[in-house]
Amino acid sequence: MRNQLRALLVPVAVAAAAVLPVSTAQAAGGYDRCPAGYYCMFSGLDGTGDMIKLTRSTPDLTTLGMNDRAKSDWNRTASTIHLWSDANYSGCTTVTSSGPTGKGNFFPTYRDFFSSVRFDGPGGQSCGTPPGEGR
Repeated sequence: MRNQLRALLVPVAVAAAAVLPVSTAQAAGGYDRCPAGYYCMFSGLDGTGDMIKLTRSTPDLTTLGMNDRAKSDWNRTASTIHLWSDANYSGCTTVTSSGPTGKGNFFPTYRDFFSSVRFDGPGGQSCGTPPGEGR
């Protein structure tokens, strides 16, 4: 009786395994970790490494562990983002636009450089664009 039951269960188990869907979903990686509606900074290039996500101005990135650590960003908000070289919106600034052009690696000169983030300005003295460097 036991062998007959086993003989019946094996084909059923094989058939069930053949029709069960295989999950191919993978966790978001790189820039895709940044949710819509957020401004994200990453400690690595191309959206890798540690990530912080912001929805409002942040006067000191030290509190979030990203002071002088960001190498790339993505602005998925409707705001213009002003990145400040020093805490409390001081020093010089650069701007990250919203939308698809608001994503990328920082100029090498500006990697591990920013200490505060302000949504929609005002900005300050420009940090400038380093000659010969592309974003």
